[in-house]
Amino acid sequence: MKVLVINAGSSSLKYQLIQTDTGEVLAKGLCERIGIGGSKLTYKPTGKGKYETQKDMKDHTEAISMVIRALSDPETGVVRSMDEIDAVGHRLVHGGEAFSEAALITDEMLRVLEALCELAPLHNPANLMGIRACQTIMPNVPMVGVFDTAFHQTMPPEAFLYGLPYEAYTDLQVRRYGFHGISHSFISQEAIAKLDKPAEETRVITCHLGNGSSMSAIKGGKSVDNSMGFTPLPGVTMGTRCGDIDPAIVIYLMDKLNLDTVGINAYLNKQCGVQGISGVSSDFRDLWTAAEEGNRRAELALRIFAYHVKRYIGAYAAVLGGVDAIVFSAGVGENDSGIRALAMEGLEYLGVDMDYKRNETLPRGEEGEISKPGSKVKVFVIPTDEELVIAKETARLAAK
Repeated sequence: MKVLVINAGSSSLKYQLIQTDTGEVLAKGLCERIGIGGSKLTYKPTGKGKYETQKDMKDHTEAISMVIRALSDPETGVVRSMDEIDAVGHRLVHGGEAFSEAALITDEMLRVLEALCELAPLHNPANLMGIRACQTIMPNVPMVGVFDTAFHQTMPPEAFLYGLPYEAYTDLQVRRYGFHGISHSFISQEAIAKLDKPAEETRVITCHLGNGSSMSAIKGGKSVDNSMGFTPLPGVTMGTRCGDIDPAIVIYLMDKLNLDTVGINAYLNKQCGVQGISGVSSDFRDLWTAAEEGNRRAELALRIFAYHVKRYIGAYAAVLGGVDAIVFSAGVGENDSGIRALAMEGLEYLGVDMDYKRNETLPRGEEGEISKPGSKVKVFVIPTDEELVIAKETARLAAK
């Protein structure tokens, strides 16, 4: 089955066309600056180079139309016509408590997603725009929503409830939802397959580390905790997000910096994290370069990030009652051997016996074990593949 995977942002749209029988990516690309002028389509068919088209796209419907034209272009396309696209899978950020697994997109689902927009105002409206654009262009093609929050719906109440009046949960839906669930599901299953014990007995800590980072405790293949919360803001310090802070700091900063709710939201999401600490960049490559040149704030930012990862590993080992595997993934987790080394230092008490040479020499973005063969706790680097998960879930449900 050929599945078009869509990840829609407010002014962007990432896409991949995947042959689900083989997992082959036939083509992928990106639509940028949708609705704001200077729009650009990037189209990369596998084995055929890279093509860019500069053309304004007034909305997501025009963007999807350009994607379809690129995919079916007589010279550079990978399908003869749109009819070869069997289904569309949409990455959806927030499903609240309404969705514990992927689901076919129906009018009822869209009504629920509309209601959930207040829980994810930066993401769900954009996701809905992507769905409606596809429905306009491909009205008869089955579509499936795959949720970042769904995998974490197995968290127990003691993990997802906050120390607030219970009515904050029952009346206002305030709870820990957890995010990056598509990635955590994929990499944990890949790790479980490498362990010499029944899947239901496994204890895995997954580290999805990138500009946005989250960590999960996974017991028997099910999420029991995630470092993100009501929003993707808390947890480890991230590229530009603050991570865990004392909530009273928010009130203090609003007063001292004269910020309203919009201002403090932008401050905590866009001006903090390793960028705010270092004053250099949110890109870890820039931070390492600056640190090597003697920039102490850049070095501090790297150490704070790694320390927070280590702190969550310790906490989740306690939650799980031990750990069988620790998995690093996403942009930083897959490519930054320095962060992995800093995060794993001093964890011998857990049963980790790191192979630091293997960690350093593992090619960037490649899968591999970076613990020694006799290590009680296995440490893996496993590149995530969220698009493949979405494509397979879409094919499974569309086939019904």
